[in-house]
Amino acid sequence: MALDRWIALIILGIALAYGYAAYFTMDQLLPPFMQRNPIWPSTFPKVLSVLAILTSLVIVLGLEKPSGDSRAPDIDYRRLGDYKIGQAGVLLGLMVAYALLLRPAGFLVSTAGFLTIGAMVLGERKLWVLFPVAALATGIVWYLVEGVLGIFLRPLPFFLG
Repeated sequence: MALDRWIALIILGIALAYGYAAYFTMDQLLPPFMQRNPIWPSTFPKVLSVLAILTSLVIVLGLEKPSGDSRAPDIDYRRLGDYKIGQAGVLLGLMVAYALLLRPAGFLVSTAGFLTIGAMVLGERKLWVLFPVAALATGIVWYLVEGVLGIFLRPLPFFLG
């Protein structure tokens, strides 16, 4: 089996576990007044798990490729050194650092830093475009979460607020 199918099989397992949690464990602790709402906190995870299951099944079953396509797979596991594994590793490390710095550094600093450094890792070199875009995106997301949804996100580092 090709590498893309193995990866899709792993994602299928994760999506099945996520779907089980979304369908059977998240809604039991809701208060009675929320059980009458048309949209629950588990609605998005349910939709996300169904889409991930369907997408990974399409890849595992090979339905995305034409039936007469018998050429070599697009991803060759014997040539993994030719792919940008280092870039992917740095991005994964950056995601972990973002998650760890979110509370102590605050949302605005950690998110703008994550977006800026992540874009630089991926190859963006126009810093005069990158900084304002990262700052604007961070500010908009913070306003939507804090102002519109009413969910508190510490905007600044802990020592400033």
